[in-house]
Amino acid sequence: MQLGLSVSDSDVSSFTPLVVLELADDTKAEAITWLLNRIRDKQQNGDGEGFLSDAECQYIIKHELDTLRAKNEEHVPGYPKLKLYPGKSVVRRLQSKGVLIQYFPLHNKEDLKRLSFSWYKKFKLSLQPLDDIRHYFGEGLALYFGFLEYFTFALVPMALIGIPYYLFDWEDYDKYVLFAVFNLVWSTVFLEVWKRCSATLAYGWGTLSRKKAFEEPRAGFHGALGFNPVTGREEPVYPSSKRQLRIYLVSVPFVLLCLYLSFYVMMVYFDMEFWAINIYNENPDIATSILLFVPSIIYAVVIEIMNLLYRFAAEFLTDWENHRLESSFQNHLVLKVLVFNFVNCFASLFYIAFVMQDMVLLRQSLATLLITSQILNQVMEAFLPYWLQRRRNKKVHKRMRRLMGDKELPLLGQVQLETEMNTYLGTFDDYLEQFLLFGYVSLFSCVYPLAAVLVVLNNITEVYSDAFKMCHVFKRPFSEPAMNIGVWQLAFETMSIIAVVTNCALIGLSPQVKAYFPESDTQLILIVVAIEHVLLAFKFILAFVIPDVPKHIQVNLAKLEFDSLEALKKRVSTHFLKKEP
Repeated sequence: MQLGLSVSDSDVSSFTPLVVLELADDTKAEAITWLLNRIRDKQQNGDGEGFLSDAECQYIIKHELDTLRAKNEEHVPGYPKLKLYPGKSVVRRLQSKGVLIQYFPLHNKEDLKRLSFSWYKKFKLSLQPLDDIRHYFGEGLALYFGFLEYFTFALVPMALIGIPYYLFDWEDYDKYVLFAVFNLVWSTVFLEVWKRCSATLAYGWGTLSRKKAFEEPRAGFHGALGFNPVTGREEPVYPSSKRQLRIYLVSVPFVLLCLYLSFYVMMVYFDMEFWAINIYNENPDIATSILLFVPSIIYAVVIEIMNLLYRFAAEFLTDWENHRLESSFQNHLVLKVLVFNFVNCFASLFYIAFVMQDMVLLRQSLATLLITSQILNQVMEAFLPYWLQRRRNKKVHKRMRRLMGDKELPLLGQVQLETEMNTYLGTFDDYLEQFLLFGYVSLFSCVYPLAAVLVVLNNITEVYSDAFKMCHVFKRPFSEPAMNIGVWQLAFETMSIIAVVTNCALIGLSPQVKAYFPESDTQLILIVVAIEHVLLAFKFILAFVIPDVPKHIQVNLAKLEFDSLEALKKRVSTHFLKKEP
C-alpha cells in the first residue's frame, strides 16, 4: 500500500495533509507523477480561493478529483493496458482497475478531541454542539444531527402522553381516538416548525441564501465527449432517451417485482401468525404465549435483510441509469428505496388495521416490529462497528510497532490507522432510519402509545453512538455544504399526509365512533373522508400561513441583498466617473 504522503522524517512534525490518497502496492512511479501533475494542473486552472477552513478546502479538493476527466484517449504511464476514454472520470477508472484504492480527508487530532469532549464523552441533558459539528464535518452532517435532536425533543410530549395512556388503557384497545387526534395535530405541526428551525441553522452558517451552484457531472457519469454550451467545456453527453428506457424497461419492473416479493413474504408471515395463534388457543400457557411473538420477530428480521439487499440493488440500478447530476442520482435512489421500504415495513400493519381490523394483533405486531428493528439497528450500527474498529486498531498498532520500532512517527501512524477505518457513506441511511421511525409513530402509535417512548430512547442512544462513530469509527467524510435536508423534507411531508389519512381511517373504525352510526356505514365513510379532506386542506393552508423562514431572517437577508446592490451601484458609478475626461 502506498499513501499520498511524500515527506522526509524530519518534516513529518510540520507537515499537515488535508487529504490522503491510497495507491496500490505495485503502483508505478511514473503513474504517481502523472496523477499528481493532472491534479496540480486542474488546481492551477481554478481561481484563488483565499482563506478557507479545512472543511471548505476538503470540499474543493473532492470537487477537483471528481471532475478530473480524460480529454483524449490515452494510456496511464506505466500501464499500457489501462486506457482512459474521453469524458470518463480518471479517478473512477483508476479505482476500478485497483490503482487508486481510496482517498479521504485526514482527521485533525486537536479539533477532534475538543469536539468529542463537548459532543458525547460526557452524558448531559443539553443541546448538541451543532456549530462545532458544522465547523468540523460541514453543514450537511450538522443538519442531520440538528434534525435528529429536533425530532427527539418533538417526540417528548407524545411520549409523556403515551405513558399514562398505555398504563391506564392497555386492556381497552378501542380507546385510541383521542391519541389519534393528537397524532393528527402533531404530525402536521412537527414539520412546519422544523422548516423554520432548519432555516435558522442554515442562516447562522451562511448557507440559507447560498444560490444553488452549477452542478458538474457526477463522477460516475459517462458518455461520448461533447460540448457544454453553458460552461464552454467538453464533457460527457448521454442521451436522455436511453436513460428513460433503462428506467422504465428495467428499473420500474425490477421495483415492482421486489414489491411483489415483499407482499408474498407478508402473506407467509400471516400464515405463521395464524399458526401460532391456533397453537395458543389449543393450549394456552407460558410457552405458547411466547410463541405468539416469534412470527413477528422472524418477520422483523426478514424485513431488515430484505431492505439491506434491496438497497444494494437500488444503488446498482440507479448508477446503471447513468444520471448526469448527483442531485438527480440521489432523487431516483431515494424514490426507489423509500417506496420499497415503506411497503416492506408498513404493508402488514395496514393489512391488519384495515383488512383484518384486529387492533390487538396490530398493537402486538407494531410493538414487535419496532422493538426488533431498533435492537438490530443498535447492534449493526453501534456495537458491531465499535468492536470491529477496536480489533483493527490493535492490528494497526502492532504493525506500526513492528515496522517503526521505537521510532515515533505520529502522522504516519495516524494515516495508517485511518486508512483501516470504515468509509462513511453519507446521511442516507441515517435519514432513512428516522423516516421509518417517524412512520411507526405518526401512522399507528395511537394503538401502541409507547411507540414514541421507544423512539425517544432509540434516538438518545443514536446521538451518542453516531457521534462516536463519526469521531472514531469512520474516516472523516468530505464536507458537503447544505441549506436544508433536501429531498428528505419532501419524504417526511409525504409521510405526514399519509399519517393524516391513516389516523382518520383508524378513528372511523373505532367502536366509539361507529356507535354514532349504527345503521349507516356509508354515512360514516363520507364523514370520515370529509374530515380527512378538511384536515389535509388545513395542513396545506398552515404550510402557506407559517413561513418557512422566520420574519427577522427574511428582513436580514433582504438587507444584505439591498446592501450588495448599493455597493455594486457605487462600484459601477465610480468606474464610469474614472473613465470621464
